[in-house]
Amino acid sequence: MPPAHHAREVSQPSLTFDAALPISSEAPRIASLIRDHQVVVVAGETGSGKTTQLPKICLLAGRERIAHTQPRRIAARTVAHRIADECGVELGEFVGYQVRFTRRVSRATRIKVMTDGVLLSELSHDRDLNRYDTIIIDEAHERSLNIDFLLGYLKQLLERRPDLRVIVTSATIDTARFAAHFGDAPVVEVSGRTHPVEIRYEPIGEDSDEVDAIAETVRGIAATTGTGDVLVFLSGEREIRDAAEAIDALRLPGWETVPLYARLAVADQQRVFQPHQGRRVVLATNVAETSITVPGIRFVIDVGLARISRYSARTKVQRLPIEPVSQASANQRAGRCGRLGPGVAIRLYSEEDFASRPEFTEPEILRTNLATVILQMAQAGLGDVESFPFVEAPVGSQISDGLRVLTELGAIHPRRRREHVRLTRIGRLLARMPVDPRLGRMLIEASRRGALHQVQVLVAGLTVPDIRERPAEHQQAADDLHRRFTVPASEPGTPAASAEPRRHTVHTGTRPAKEGPKGLVGGDFEALMNVWTYLRGKRRKLSGSAFRKLCRAEFLHFVRFREWEDLVSQLREVCRELELPEDGTAPFEVVLDCLLTGMLSNIGLALPPPAKVQGRRRPLTEYQGCRGARFAISPGSACARSTPPLVVAHELVETSRLWARTVAPVTAAQIERAAGDLVTRTLSEPTFSPRSATVVASETVSLFGVPIVSGRRTNYAASHPEQAREIFIRSGLVEGQWETRNPVVVANRFAHQEAEELADRMRRPELLISDQDLYDFYDRVLPGTVVSGATFDKYVRGLDSDAALRLTPADFMTDPGQVRVQDFPDRWRQGDLELPVSYVYDPGTGADGVSIEVRLEQLGVLDVAPFTWQVPGLRLDLAVALIRSLPKRIRTSFVPAPDHARRALAWLQERGVGEEVPFARAMAEALLALTGTRIAPDDWNPAALDPHLRPTFVVVDGGREVARGEDLEALKVRLSAKVAGKLTRSAGRLAATGATRWTFGTLPTTAELGGGVTGHPCLVDEGASVGVQVADTAEKARRSHAMGLRRLITLVNPSPLKWVVSHLGNADKLALGGSSYDTVPALLEDAWLKAVDRLTRRLTDPEAVRDEATFRAVAEQVRADTAETTAQVVATAARALAAQARVERLLAARPAGDETAEDITEQLGNLTFNRFISATPDPWFDRIPVWIEACEARLRSLGKNPSLAARNRAEIARLEERYAELCDAQPPGPLPEAVEEIAFLLEEFRVSLFAQGVRTAVPVSAKRIVQAMGQLGQ
Repeated sequence: MPPAHHAREVSQPSLTFDAALPISSEAPRIASLIRDHQVVVVAGETGSGKTTQLPKICLLAGRERIAHTQPRRIAARTVAHRIADECGVELGEFVGYQVRFTRRVSRATRIKVMTDGVLLSELSHDRDLNRYDTIIIDEAHERSLNIDFLLGYLKQLLERRPDLRVIVTSATIDTARFAAHFGDAPVVEVSGRTHPVEIRYEPIGEDSDEVDAIAETVRGIAATTGTGDVLVFLSGEREIRDAAEAIDALRLPGWETVPLYARLAVADQQRVFQPHQGRRVVLATNVAETSITVPGIRFVIDVGLARISRYSARTKVQRLPIEPVSQASANQRAGRCGRLGPGVAIRLYSEEDFASRPEFTEPEILRTNLATVILQMAQAGLGDVESFPFVEAPVGSQISDGLRVLTELGAIHPRRRREHVRLTRIGRLLARMPVDPRLGRMLIEASRRGALHQVQVLVAGLTVPDIRERPAEHQQAADDLHRRFTVPASEPGTPAASAEPRRHTVHTGTRPAKEGPKGLVGGDFEALMNVWTYLRGKRRKLSGSAFRKLCRAEFLHFVRFREWEDLVSQLREVCRELELPEDGTAPFEVVLDCLLTGMLSNIGLALPPPAKVQGRRRPLTEYQGCRGARFAISPGSACARSTPPLVVAHELVETSRLWARTVAPVTAAQIERAAGDLVTRTLSEPTFSPRSATVVASETVSLFGVPIVSGRRTNYAASHPEQAREIFIRSGLVEGQWETRNPVVVANRFAHQEAEELADRMRRPELLISDQDLYDFYDRVLPGTVVSGATFDKYVRGLDSDAALRLTPADFMTDPGQVRVQDFPDRWRQGDLELPVSYVYDPGTGADGVSIEVRLEQLGVLDVAPFTWQVPGLRLDLAVALIRSLPKRIRTSFVPAPDHARRALAWLQERGVGEEVPFARAMAEALLALTGTRIAPDDWNPAALDPHLRPTFVVVDGGREVARGEDLEALKVRLSAKVAGKLTRSAGRLAATGATRWTFGTLPTTAELGGGVTGHPCLVDEGASVGVQVADTAEKARRSHAMGLRRLITLVNPSPLKWVVSHLGNADKLALGGSSYDTVPALLEDAWLKAVDRLTRRLTDPEAVRDEATFRAVAEQVRADTAETTAQVVATAARALAAQARVERLLAARPAGDETAEDITEQLGNLTFNRFISATPDPWFDRIPVWIEACEARLRSLGKNPSLAARNRAEIARLEERYAELCDAQPPGPLPEAVEEIAFLLEEFRVSLFAQGVRTAVPVSAKRIVQAMGQLGQ
């Protein structure tokens, strides 16, 4: 439509006004006001004719080019047709219209009806709207965003164009507000409707609901009236379906129900306007309030509710909650039944409820996103939205939200407070695009990524209503057909699946996400693309009518598809004008990247699913959305069942709950790429990574409160170099976590380790410098650029000399002069052995103190005494601790303990007391000499010593630890078998087993095994055979060799036992049967061994038999006397066992608890135990019968002198207790022969006490025994 001064002259049709319309009578006055005032406000009731008559009144006033806006496309088309009809002209010439996808105007058009959005878009290329001299803003009461923006802009424009006339009109309007907005513009009120409307209030009862109330009201209308249709206003499609079912269930003759709502198919919408038979109930949303006049309506039923679009600046969600309508909307609804005749409006709520409602509907600008407004204003240079003259200015939170959206899209530069909005290149492009800024951002990104064509299709498809229809009566069939677009199809021409199923990951980016249905890389977006591909292919192949039939059969909206195609063409034209390149076809993952740039506020992270309750449907998976929102995927989405971990939605709409519609799965990487600097990166737990030699932190990446990445490791130095440097020095260098071969670091660590070892040896940790001291050194010598291992290496390589970075052991000590290395040796020497010594300073743990490493084969040859002296550096501490362990009665003689300890050590050193004496005995001797106070061995309390004063012995075999402990003798016993095996294996060829004759050649008495260890080869008794092993001590070898020798002699000589048994008397046989041996033959075998041992020792020392010749000679000589000697041994055993039997009979007669009986019972157990025959050495074996007979005499003499018996019993008890202490003090294992000898002396002493008529074998007394024990205990 050209500007007015370029328009060609056209003849104006004759103007007529319908006298039946109330506005007709006001036409002259309105025309006069238009001539005299720039703005005229016309307020008229429904049916006053203002919409169709005002353009003609403007012509009457002499106006030439008239823009007439309508809020809806259907209204623009309908109004244009009506005006053209009234003027008697063809539509598109004198009267034309333009809506989003249709433009029917010409150069001759003087009345142009358009949507308000079309007029707004014309501002981009005609800022002063010079092509019009008159602008009519109709239905202004709706206060849509476009209307408010136009009213604000026109207020500014009127100052520049005094010739311009503006008429603001509506059926019900806040006239005072609009008049004030335009400087007290004149107001014309067209009063009265064409027909009166009766208002009835019939509130819904407590026992009824909305649907029941509507059905009952319709039933009442049908029963009481004969003509006129009913218009019911409801809040949504679901409510319409429910009401339709309830009314249909009434089965009213001649009645039908007809739905009317925005998403209804066009053909179904047109049914409302078509002639019909009978009566009908039109069930409508608030689309029927204004603009559309439904014919034949005589009754209105109003539930008083509607879904009102509201935008939450906090959640970035456009909600559609159900709210009570305003009084103005309620009156508009009531006016729908008075167009053709008197009507009745029935409100299903109380009059008080009506009176309490707001007078007018809240303007859309106060409940919507302002991003588009701000963008257009900035592009047009209209100033800031804060100062724009809106009828009602938006609140600050709305403005801030719009600015945030544009910032999110990269459309505006960051701005300081009160600074004008400045558009970026993206913002300038967005302002020139006739689409939502979010959709425009997708197009811009697509041009950069080579996916423009695909994104144009999707943006257009997201803009038009969904072409996939779901008629109420064919919902399942429609769903089945539409499902093809979200799953792979086998038929040619059906929508194809994506090339391959993709592998999505959850927000940590580390584990596979649950796969959705195959082919749903782009979810609903890819399904939408599949719809486009499918229909475009079919359209090329089919004729026009066939294609329409296909769409209708497959529930695809043909007209909306045409709109989709038209919009794609328009978008292509826009993109060409903007010089956005369109290249080829991109993978759908790239397409999704582009879409994501415009939908960042609509991402969501899947929350853990709630527990399923048995018997109920699985609960919906909730998603954590941006800014605290929570939503679920709409059930109709292709992603509803697959539950991707991260999704993006085209829109979030709140009805019964917050739903995500048109959804696709995305990855954290995609979101990061699209969001760029919008993401919030939080670094926590910075630590040094030895593997990468860098300081890394745990990074959490979130977008508007949604954590898309959690726990990702990232380089901390990139954002925090100073803190990273500190951590690198502390952890990598000071704490030694950096594993490197850098020569400087390696040298410094060796020096530090040496200093630590010295401090540990001395148990003086305070001699070491602190970690802070070492940190300060590195902090001082290293530049600020050293933040990692790589930067350290680079710095060192660039130095001419690294001497300033190197440290010595002394540098790690606070006072190097106090270090006495010689007092803490790293080797312990004993004889030819050198044992490694290590030191650990870790009080309170088992590892604290001195550890001495002993190889398994060395264990047996070590003497315990030298180790009791500790290393020289700890000897004074040991001496002090020993003194403090004494009982208080003795300890008081050595106060202060440190002084006495020093004097005692000096005394020992002066007299050359060696380490072969146990340290406690040496200290007792020194303190006795210095103070005269005697200390008994049991006065010391070694258990009270601190653990670090008792060395720990670590036994190793082949470098592997096999045992450790503080008791060296206990280790010897515990590991004796392993030691023997180790020595034997070390001896190599000397080892043997399973021999029944001498096959060993000549056995040496010693064998050098290496490492200062000397072994002692010897025979070993294996029971049925004899072997050779290497013992660790000569004493062990001597005992083993004697037992092995006697066994081998029995193996090579014939057994004398048959002969011995044949010469036994019945009494002896009976006595032998009562022994502790398992069997009599076992006893006889043991007696044979005893006889062979006795004969061998008469001939020679068993240790001397070390070759085959000597062995044969000894065996032969033993053979001659074996039978007779064995008989003698058996006879001695029989005598002892017979005496034992008599004693046991006497013991049986003693009362329970008798002390004498208990003493004798214990004595018998020590004399006639299993294998006592071969185990008791000569000459004591032959005394066993005498000792037992003395027991018999003692029992028979009981009662003769009880007091003497008690004294004797007490005396023997004291000696045996002392003897038990002596045995406990011996190393584990067989007792030394000298200690065993005292046991036999005690038996002889018993004879002297309890059987004085029997002679003892040797002179014996308590004094002699005590002296013998004292000598062994020293």
